[in-house]
Amino acid sequence: MDLFQYDFMLRALVGALIIGLAAPALGIYLVQRRLALIGDGLGHVALTGVGAGLLLNHSPVLVAVIAATLGAVLIELVRAYGRTSGDLALALLFYGGIAGGVTLVGLSDASTGSLNAYLFGSLTTTSRTDLITIGVLGVVLLVTMLVLRPALFAVCHDEEYARVSGLPVRALNLLIAVGTAVTVTIAMRAVGVLLISALMVVPVATAQQVTRGFRSTMTAAMALGLFAAGTGVWVAATADTAPGASVVLVAIGSFLLVALAAAGLRALRRRTRTDRATSPAEPAEHEVLLR
Repeated sequence: MDLFQYDFMLRALVGALIIGLAAPALGIYLVQRRLALIGDGLGHVALTGVGAGLLLNHSPVLVAVIAATLGAVLIELVRAYGRTSGDLALALLFYGGIAGGVTLVGLSDASTGSLNAYLFGSLTTTSRTDLITIGVLGVVLLVTMLVLRPALFAVCHDEEYARVSGLPVRALNLLIAVGTAVTVTIAMRAVGVLLISALMVVPVATAQQVTRGFRSTMTAAMALGLFAAGTGVWVAATADTAPGASVVLVAIGSFLLVALAAAGLRALRRRTRTDRATSPAEPAEHEVLLR
């Protein structure tokens, strides 16, 4: 039976493909800034927003967007002006966010299943409204990351150089932070807050094994994100597994395969160079004539 004949599976596939394309487009900037785990911290802040939305009977996704955006701006301000280190600020967000989310969900009338849907994702329950939200935010995020790529790369690579060059460093840093919050929110339905960072980081890490330039790495990471999203949903549909976990496992499996293949190629090249260096040199032309 073709499971993709059902509307809910088609919505799940389209939503996963949009997220798989947009998440690595932002994740490459986080990897460049060594903030690969910020998605986890903001995911837990978004969970607090979900709990607040359920408690107040408002849209959990909308409240999660607001909470994640405020958390992203806060952590960027702490990183730029505060005395607390970036990893400590992330830890505070990580623990405070999940504790607040669990507490607020417990105070609301929501069931445990509602919490699990946001923790681990519930892609097959994506409604038409959810898909429209994911599509609009995903397209805006993707276009922004591509159009502002030179400026964002300059800020992530060397803030001082970008500031001297006249770029609005503070605004661009806040843009990356807010973009991360938006990515976390739209990916929450697909893979859950506990697995969000994987979809933003693992395709980038995989692409870095075989590419050199920033543009080629970004393109390859987006392609790998699409592959992981599409294949993960197909595996989930055929094997009856959780879609979010399947997407992440496909992404990690791709990383392992590419890393092993790249290591094998590097070892082969080193062996070839060693064999050439140790092989006896061919006799010169005049030596051949004398023989």
